[in-house]
This record gives sequence, structure tokens and C-alpha cells, in this order.
Amino acid sequence: MNYGFLSVLPPIIAIVLALRTKQVYIALLFGIWFSWLILKSWNPLEGTIAMIEALVNVFQSKGNTRTILFSALVGSLLIFIQYSRGVEGFINIINKKLTKLESKKSGYSRVVVQLLATITGLLLFVETSISSLTVGTLYRPIFDKLKIPREKLAYIADSSSAPSSILIPFNAWGAFIMGLLLTQGVDKPFAMMMASIKYNFYPLLTIAIVFIVIFTKKDFGPMKKAEQRTKETGELMNKNSKPMVSDEITSFPPKDGIKAKAYNMIVPLLVMVFMMPVNLIYTGWGSVKTANSFLDHATQAIGEGSGSSSVLYAVITALLVAIFMYFVQGFLKPKEAVNLTLKGISELMPLALLMLLAFAIGDVCKELETGKYVAEVTKSWLSIELLPAFVFVISSFIAFATGTSWGTFAIMLAISIPMANTHGADLTIVVAATLGGGIFGDHCSPISDTSIISSMASASDHIDHVKTQLPYALIGGVLTTIMYLMIGFLG
Repeated sequence: MNYGFLSVLPPIIAIVLALRTKQVYIALLFGIWFSWLILKSWNPLEGTIAMIEALVNVFQSKGNTRTILFSALVGSLLIFIQYSRGVEGFINIINKKLTKLESKKSGYSRVVVQLLATITGLLLFVETSISSLTVGTLYRPIFDKLKIPREKLAYIADSSSAPSSILIPFNAWGAFIMGLLLTQGVDKPFAMMMASIKYNFYPLLTIAIVFIVIFTKKDFGPMKKAEQRTKETGELMNKNSKPMVSDEITSFPPKDGIKAKAYNMIVPLLVMVFMMPVNLIYTGWGSVKTANSFLDHATQAIGEGSGSSSVLYAVITALLVAIFMYFVQGFLKPKEAVNLTLKGISELMPLALLMLLAFAIGDVCKELETGKYVAEVTKSWLSIELLPAFVFVISSFIAFATGTSWGTFAIMLAISIPMANTHGADLTIVVAATLGGGIFGDHCSPISDTSIISSMASASDHIDHVKTQLPYALIGGVLTTIMYLMIGFLG
């Protein structure tokens, strides 16, 4: 059955609701319910029951279940490294580096400190909130001492977190995106996601812009005024600013009476990252038919491997390594290990719930053939050359309106992938444009959770942070749109 315009109503309603209520969970849930209401001929009882069954059916997909499990267990891993004082140990190493800079010239120190803050944010790609909170809380005292405005710290924290998480997708972001790609019928979601990175221009440009601003010491727009204010008056914020303060790097208290050691954080995270390609080779090994050498076999196996299995096995391995390390050091007991695991899972339940709703709305949009309808409607006027830029702009608008890149991925991948197939466009570029648009819109949005956390950790006024970051984000967004147009028209 062809549902026509009705097929695009659920995602539109979800977007409008998210904008009005600022609650993406309610918006997605209503969008799913409305979709099934349409499918069940407007019968509210049958539509509601079908929606409940659809949410249950998400777990019929092994890939979806593995992805949700991975996301929950990442929460446990983060709790473990906080409990072990691993984060604190890592911070202590950075502080030692900062101490050495105090004897240097102020201008040199300012550049190096901003570089260290950016690099720290990029290295903590495992989770955007941890990245923003750590950068903001750790570097705030030294930024204040060197008279660097709070807005600059919030900008660095925000612009190094999400871009690194999407470009180094060995984390919950990667698992979530692979699950969405699998829902839309992409056979090799990990290979598709990795191939799209080189076309994901916005996060690449965002990181480049941060480094350019730091090295050249050239700011513009509201950020330039903030720098001048701090330089001339010593004031770290505007007079009427209301800082969003967070004195804690994490919400979970570390273990008392033990020494802070950086390797308690670094080793488990390295194990998780290292085990992902190893598991891809393992899960894809048997699918390779012909190979010229062991290296060729392994390379092909990575493309054939199961992304959802690999990330799940990797986080379980990292958890076991962390538990073993802490047992050996004598500060973790079996009962504590179980309690910490359950506490970590509970901390990331909102993320797991968002994944559940995202997969469900992706499934029902497939039933309604939303993407196919949009593709058919746009086929007459939207050329293949314009498609990547068009997808990027629409994804940006949705993310800006809703304040969530993840919700945008869930809605837009269900539309952009069928559009790419109908128009005969390069799916890799269209996927990249969708993901990049989600990040761009999120960076510009005053209701973005990542932006709010960056303001909070940096003790910056939130609106001031949004205003000062916006020009840099817009430059990245405009350049990205131009690059997609160039790819479309020049090939």
C-alpha cells in the first residue's frame, strides 16, 4: 500500500514535538505511535498494541540487541575507570605538563594549554559527555590563570567531543550508527561507516578550525570580543553572565585510600579500541572466499565482520581486563564489581532507551516507505548532484531544532538512504552528509545536551557559549555544503 504524504507525517511530527517539548524521547515515541496508527487504519487500540509489539520486536534483531547491550556496558566501563581513580591519574599527568609551562612566556603557555585541552578532548572519544566534562573541569583553573575567556574553553570542549566520537567510532556512537544502517538494509554497516569518514567533512573541518584558531591566535565575531574583554579587563565572562557551574568531572565518587594511576583508565580503553578490529577480523574470517596472503585475508575479514558483535565483545573484554587489574591491585571485590556494573548500566539506560526508540522509528518508517516516498517526490527536481548538500542541510536543520544528533541520525538515515538508492547516488557520501549534518546542527543548537554540558563544565554562560561558537560552526557548515556541491557537480 502506498501511504503517500502520510508516510512523512510521523518524522515531521517527531521533529515538531521535539522542538516544542525539548523531550526527544516523547517525540520519538509519539512518532512511532502515530506511524502505527496510520498502518492500522487509524484504530487507536490496534495502533497502540502494534507500537508496543514493535518496540519488543526491536530485540528480534541480534544486531540491535548487541548495540543496546554495548551501550549499557560502556556505562559500566566508564564507572569502573572513575572508581579506580584512572581519570584522576590521567588528569594528574596533564597537570604536571601544565606546571612546566608556568615558567614560559604567557603567549606560549596560552597556545600550549589550548592545544592540550583540544588533544585531551579528542583522545576521550569513547564518550562525548566524559570528554566535555573532563576538558572543561580540568582546564578551567589554568585557563582562568592565563586569562583565557570561559567561552573559549567551552568552545574547545564542545568542538573536540562530538567530532572525535564520530570520526573515531569505536564507541557507542559507532554501534548506534551501525545499528541504524543495518535497519536500513546496509549489508556491511561497519565498512560503510568507516568508508564514510573521509567524506564527513564537517567534523574534520571543525577540528581543523579549532587548531587554526589556536595556532594563529586570530579570533573573530563574539569570540574576539570575549578575548578583548578578558585581555583588557581581566573578566573571564560578560558582566551579566550566569555561569553554569559543575565542580565534578564525573557523577560517581572514586575509591577512597588508593593512589590515582592513569593506566587504570588508559589500559581498559586501549583494550576496547584494540579489540574492535581484532573482533572484526575474527567474526569476518570465515566469510572471506579468496585471499592472496594472511594480511589480505585479515583486511577483507574486517570488511566482512560483524560490527555489532565486535563492539560488544570489545567492551566485555575491556571490562574483564579492568576488573582483573583492579582485583590484582586489591581495591575491588566481587560484590563491588557487580554493583559497579549494574550502576554503570543504569547510568546509560537513557542512551539505551534512545537507541530502542531510534531503531523502532527506523523500522516503522521502512514499513511506511517514508524514504521511498520522499525520494520519489524529490526525484523530479532534486538532482543527484545536489543530493549530498541537500541531505546535509536538512539534517542540520533537524539537529538544530531538536538539539540531538542521535535523534537526527535515527530520523534522517531512514529517509536519506532510500533517497540515495532511488537517485542512484553514492551511498557512502550521503551517509556522511547525514551524520555530518547531525553534528553541525547540534553544535549550533542552544538546546543541545553536548553544548549544555560544555557550558556547565567550563562554568561559562550557556548563551554566550552558543553565540561565540556559532560563527566557527557556520564557517564549517558553509564550507561543508560547498564541498558536497563540488563533489556532486565535479565528481
